[in-house]
Amino acid sequence: MSEKTMKEVQRCAWSESDPLLRTYHDEEWGVPQHDSRMLWEMLMLEGFQAGLSWLTILRKRDAFREAFSNFDPAIVAKYTEEDVTRLLANPGIIRSRAKIEATIAGARIYLAMKDAGEDFSRYAWIMAGGKPIRNDTGTVVASTPLSETISAALKKKGFKFVGPVIVYAWMQAVGIVNDHAVNCFRRNANSSTK
Repeated sequence: MSEKTMKEVQRCAWSESDPLLRTYHDEEWGVPQHDSRMLWEMLMLEGFQAGLSWLTILRKRDAFREAFSNFDPAIVAKYTEEDVTRLLANPGIIRSRAKIEATIAGARIYLAMKDAGEDFSRYAWIMAGGKPIRNDTGTVVASTPLSETISAALKKKGFKFVGPVIVYAWMQAVGIVNDHAVNCFRRNANSSTK
């Protein structure tokens, strides 16, 4: 997309403040995601975002992927205290012991679900009714009854940093909810799955 076209395009207001946010919005945010590993990665990144801006996470996403073995649950689940120490010393990521340990525990939970025949993507999408939920109210909220339900279910599994607000942000990011503004050029483009 040319610079002129990028400026003429109507998009969600939150994405206009930074080129990285615009690219994320235009190419990724709200696109229905059905890959279990990617859904798990995004949930873990949303957990790291708690108390921070999403732009902070986007700027550090490559470093996160490198630090957490490309978010391969089979590798992350085997992390030891030595790995926690290594991660706490990594200036490229958010150095929160609680969030790092929650990600390692989350990898173990993900694998336990898989071993029990529970596909993470199917698990998430079934709770959401199996297809993207289009927000036609024009009002974007911080959480919903559904994000509260999914949050409670994830907490019951043992996941951490999965409160209703974090879960709703994750639902928006992975296309479970289509919260693109009514005038946004991506609003109708996100009806297909990826």
